[in-house]
Amino acid sequence: MPIRTTRPADRHPRRAGRAGRPSQRRAVALTAAAATLGSLLLGSATAAPASAAADGYRVGVGIADITGEAAEVGMMGYARLDQETSGIHSRQWARAFAVADGSGGRTVFVSTDLGMIMQGVQQDVIRRLGERYGSRYTDSNVVLSATHTHAAPGGHSHHLLYNLTILGHKKKTYEAIVSGIVRAVAAADADLAPGKVKMATGELDGANVNRSQEAFRRNPAEDRERFPDGVDRSMTVLRFEQEGQPVGMVSWFATHATSMTPENTLISPDNKGYAQYHVEHDVNGVEWGERGRFVAAFPQSNAGDMSPNLREGGAKGPTDDEFENTEIIGKLQADKAVELFNAAKEELTGPIAHRQRYVDFSGVEVGPAYTGDGRTHSTCPAALGQGFTAGAEDGPGPDIAEEGELKPNPLLTVAGAVVAPTPAAVRECQKPKPVFITTGVQKPSWTPQILPLQLVRIGQLTLTAAPAEFTVVAGHRVMDTVAEKLGPSSEHTVFAGYSNAYSGYVTTPEEYDAQHYEGASTHFGRYTLPAYQQEFAKLASSLRSGEPTPSAVRPPWLGNTQLDVKPGVVLDSPPLGKAFGDLAEQPAAGYAPGERAEAVFYTGHPRNNLRGEGTFLEVQRQTANGWRTVATDNDWSTTYRWKRSYAAVSTATTGWEIPADAAPGTYRFVHRGDTRNLLGEIDGFTGVSRTFTVG
Repeated sequence: MPIRTTRPADRHPRRAGRAGRPSQRRAVALTAAAATLGSLLLGSATAAPASAAADGYRVGVGIADITGEAAEVGMMGYARLDQETSGIHSRQWARAFAVADGSGGRTVFVSTDLGMIMQGVQQDVIRRLGERYGSRYTDSNVVLSATHTHAAPGGHSHHLLYNLTILGHKKKTYEAIVSGIVRAVAAADADLAPGKVKMATGELDGANVNRSQEAFRRNPAEDRERFPDGVDRSMTVLRFEQEGQPVGMVSWFATHATSMTPENTLISPDNKGYAQYHVEHDVNGVEWGERGRFVAAFPQSNAGDMSPNLREGGAKGPTDDEFENTEIIGKLQADKAVELFNAAKEELTGPIAHRQRYVDFSGVEVGPAYTGDGRTHSTCPAALGQGFTAGAEDGPGPDIAEEGELKPNPLLTVAGAVVAPTPAAVRECQKPKPVFITTGVQKPSWTPQILPLQLVRIGQLTLTAAPAEFTVVAGHRVMDTVAEKLGPSSEHTVFAGYSNAYSGYVTTPEEYDAQHYEGASTHFGRYTLPAYQQEFAKLASSLRSGEPTPSAVRPPWLGNTQLDVKPGVVLDSPPLGKAFGDLAEQPAAGYAPGERAEAVFYTGHPRNNLRGEGTFLEVQRQTANGWRTVATDNDWSTTYRWKRSYAAVSTATTGWEIPADAAPGTYRFVHRGDTRNLLGEIDGFTGVSRTFTVG
């Protein structure tokens, strides 16, 4: 069955519209009333509806906007103080996939267009889901994963290290992320209906390279033989169906979301985002206003040393154009995923089960079964090595004054933070890492050390969710460990990296010894990976036996101690004689397909209103029934660029790369913005350009 389809219009009376389903904008806007409606439709969290077979699944998909502040906020990933948002190339989304069996088991997997799932985000999402659903969704059966885009606003962490180059915690970005993830889960929960989950696996060539070959070659021969050229080409695709109709896709593949360079300042979900957009919009025909009719996610797996930049060992993309590179790598993933999706025949069957436990990685005693030398070793308090400051092949390191010192940073000054020196015992434990800074001995810790480990089994498939960037070999060693402990109770294992928290990298001990960027960023020392293997082995044994896995420790809540040293918006003002929404530059009278149309508006600061579930720009075409929106700031063909002209005056440049198949006709730009006056009052406005022709 081809991927492009619609759903039966009469399947659910509560749905209406083009595909028998309301726009996702309505679905994700549900508040407390939706929880009540959901309980009426679904029954209790443990009861299966009469229409569902006892051994069958109910599946649901949901999507919600999590786009952060689009101007003058530091971006998360490249650690560059000068890389601040200046607009939107494509919006950020949370995509949720819920599955429930007939015996009360359920889980939800959420893929987010974020650099990382920060621990505070996970804590807050679980808290809010608990307030809404009771025990239906917990930190045991909810998996939150990040695509690891480096082109999104930061400041959504509660740990100081990850907010340093962002100059503090950004409340609006944080709230957009947390509330958006909750809405996505709520939409997937409300969408649960009898259905199936099918899977397929394959290999994709030409979409990743190993950016740390020297470290990889330190691994034993069996690892090197398992991954020719040091590359993991495997892709796993899940196909979600309701009543035989496809409604969602999840495709795991290991490649960094770093096709967009540190020079980019537009919000973008990078190559994973292009793959998602292409499958949802171009392949499946989902249009603006019917979001959620088909939901496609492209989460990460063990991508720690996997780069999309195919030239010069991960330093450069396929071409010299970062936007083109993003499309190339994204489309490669999308095309392979669609191929596997359409060929998926193996149906997941059997109960849903899950196990989760928090582990303090600052001092795990690792037994001889996992250390490799027959001796017991220990992990260490979190520390970063000198190699961290140099950065990876596809990105620079943080701003450093000189060896062993951070550049003066306003956030540290305002926080009154005193950087504690590294104790001799930690230096000894971390060897051969030359320690740059010990984040784990700062008060409070600058990076998380009490971390969530999680296994979720859906029939014969097990998701291994880990809170870090695992290299290709490190990730597969964990999967091998989990598979061995689960035995015949699980036939397939998927590594879901970048999940539920973020604690840097995890390399093999052999790779750690090289102390390249990945090894220097392996927080807990040489035996970090063996510790993960040991603790995941315990979790897998409990999952197989049905034993509980209580946590002796839990991470602290740090949300009440956050600082932001950048001032907010004070005032917006148009130039003398102009009004907000007036045009500084009109589009040309006409364009041909393939050309770029632009209009420049006088505007307010985009931090006044993030326009979640909405847009800052629309491209509209005139029809017999009025103006119809054909593109927004989420479309890959558009760009929204904000620029401060002087003082409180700013402009918004709306751009549209006119598609080759654009319908001939009359078009216009619409810009929607918000302004702030000296009293702090925020008002919206709309600007409309003159018309232009395409044809």
